Amino acid sequence: MFKYFPHTEEDLLEMLQACGVSSVHDLFADVPEAARFKRDYDLPQALSETDLRLFFEQLTHPLSTQQLICFAGAGCYDHYAPSVVQNLIERSEFLTSYTPYQAEISQGTLHYIFEYQSMIAELTGLDISNASMYDGATATAEAMMMAWGNAKKATRVLVAETVDPKVRRVVDTYAHFHGVPLQLIPAKNGALDREAFDKELAGGGVAGVIVQQPNYFGIVEDYTGIADAVHEQKGLFVINANPSDLAILKTPGEWGADVAVGDGQSLGIPMTFGGPGVGFMACTEKLIRKMPGRIVGQTLDNRGQRAFVLTLQAREQHIRRQKATSNICSNQSLMALYVTIYLSLMGKEGLCEAAEMSYAGAHSLCDKLLATGKFQLTFPDQPFFNEFCVDYDGDLDALLDEATECGYLAGVKVGEKTLMLAVTEQRTPEEIEELCEILDKANH
Repeated sequence: MFKYFPHTEEDLLEMLQACGVSSVHDLFADVPEAARFKRDYDLPQALSETDLRLFFEQLTHPLSTQQLICFAGAGCYDHYAPSVVQNLIERSEFLTSYTPYQAEISQGTLHYIFEYQSMIAELTGLDISNASMYDGATATAEAMMMAWGNAKKATRVLVAETVDPKVRRVVDTYAHFHGVPLQLIPAKNGALDREAFDKELAGGGVAGVIVQQPNYFGIVEDYTGIADAVHEQKGLFVINANPSDLAILKTPGEWGADVAVGDGQSLGIPMTFGGPGVGFMACTEKLIRKMPGRIVGQTLDNRGQRAFVLTLQAREQHIRRQKATSNICSNQSLMALYVTIYLSLMGKEGLCEAAEMSYAGAHSLCDKLLATGKFQLTFPDQPFFNEFCVDYDGDLDALLDEATECGYLAGVKVGEKTLMLAVTEQRTPEEIEELCEILDKANH
């Protein structure tokens, strides 16, 4: 069957029976044999959905504003999403701002949130996921508050310098107004300085440690032994993770993390000028009552049928602000639905394939840039996934401006001479080649 046709074999058989024939060919029995077309159709090769979109974009290019080809990342990524996702979430049943307080009339909403929780728990390798949060930055701040609230005699929370600066600023704001002392663990060669970390941890009083994987610079860090060291101090180990990369990379659960947080934007959500995203949080079962937000559970109704209910939610969020585990009562339920549909359509194989293509594309781009002789890897000894940093000796701002004029968003400037580039499965070998040619020919 063709994937664009909605009818199954059973559907076709039922329609044929209603017509009183046994096959589609019988419908054309009255057409003379000599008048029948018997050659193969002269049709072009079938295109994937991505290629089909690109084809029509090129047809309409003179009539539309050019969209830059994106090699930028830094927390927001240009990933593919099947077109059916957008169509489904725009249905009136889903496009609502109402919170599902009344379970008996909210079964559809509760059901997809339950599936969302299940998928996030599987991706992160942890026991429990809540029903989505506002965004990745506030989810990380909430995890910091969880660690602080879980500790009894702690004096500080450690945050790695390799965590996205945008996320750290939100965590700093939360910590300031809740009176939580934060301490920054310095980076060394683009990764967590393990000597500095061990020294700080040995000082005691650590409620939790927050790191990122891959980190802000795109480096895949080795967190072996960190969870055990943090747990010896009775602290929580928190990993801010990119969920699309978890299709291949070691999960937070495998690293021994107590809490995994991050933004689900990389799970097919369009960049759309920076939002909306969807924060996720997962944790071990023993922390379930420390987790902010709400949790949807599955049960049986009085007729023995499967039903979904709000199993846990921190009621203090609504009536006692000062004692609340969280003061964000709204979750990104619509975007949680987006992620749920995306993950169900992509499946495990699709997620792995997208991650592998992103990895291969990034390493291809890196090799080609280094071959020009104009760029050097900022952290040459560090492994990276689909994002990396290079140093450029010339005028980096002028280089980026020229790339923009040629239709390319050629990365994010993260230092005076440092450029960070990201590659997703959306970027073609031709685009990678053309970007390298533009950057190589630039004379700045």
